[in-house]
Amino acid sequence: MTLTEEPEGTRDSYTPSRRRLERERFKRARARRATAIAALSTLVTGVALYLVVVSAPGWPRTKETFFDAGYAREALPKVLEGLWLNVRLLLVCGAAVLVLGMLIAVARTLRGPVFFPLRVLAAAYTDFFRGLPLIINLMIVVLGVPALRLQGVTVDPVLLGGTALTLTYSAYVAEVFRAGIESVHPSQRAAARSLGLTNRQALRYVVLPQAVRRQVPPLLNDLVSLQKDTGLVSIGGAVDAVRAADIIVGRSLNYTPYIVAGLVFVALTIPMTRFTDWVTARLDSRRTQGGTA
Repeated sequence: MTLTEEPEGTRDSYTPSRRRLERERFKRARARRATAIAALSTLVTGVALYLVVVSAPGWPRTKETFFDAGYAREALPKVLEGLWLNVRLLLVCGAAVLVLGMLIAVARTLRGPVFFPLRVLAAAYTDFFRGLPLIINLMIVVLGVPALRLQGVTVDPVLLGGTALTLTYSAYVAEVFRAGIESVHPSQRAAARSLGLTNRQALRYVVLPQAVRRQVPPLLNDLVSLQKDTGLVSIGGAVDAVRAADIIVGRSLNYTPYIVAGLVFVALTIPMTRFTDWVTARLDSRRTQGGTA
């Protein structure tokens, strides 16, 4: 037997000590106790809220107006049909927002006096559209552009509403990208330049990959907000999930379809929110373990 070989019977022969076994049993018992307490407190809170709501004087009328099962069954298929428009707007506008936001962020971080006008225009764009309420932007674009009667310019409320969403959210996303770019230490750019890369190559291959990776969580949060705000295109007459519910409400004077539309949006948003939380936790774990952000 050589010095590097282990004697037979020594492999996988580790036996936990009594203290370690007791500690693990204590941890499992504490975890079960915490789970039971959390479940009990949640149940008690839920029952208390239910009793407060159903015991309110106006609950019967509220239930009839907002929680009617018949109107919910009528509204659900039409709301889901309209939701497909919201999903398409999210996909198209989300891609456009990321591209336009990146271009604006790069324009704001360009160096040299020759790029000063471009930096001013990019800063003015972000300041204006971040300060302008989205609902007003939608009204101006959806209602104002058709009033101009420009030749070759669409009057489709879906396209105009998507344009307004892109204009507003690209300003927010541009600031997210700019924060990511400025968070990359200048030594990264200097090291890239010392290796023979041009300024454009250093930005493309060194700075931007790090900036985007660091800003993934806030970018996903902006996309979640965009998903909810696609319902605002209904102000121009586009039949999305919100407008489909509004049509039924206008005919029946019962607000249950709004509840159905709201729950559908919540069901669509929750997976995206949980995915954002997962990505954030994963990036934080990598940073904690010493990995690159």
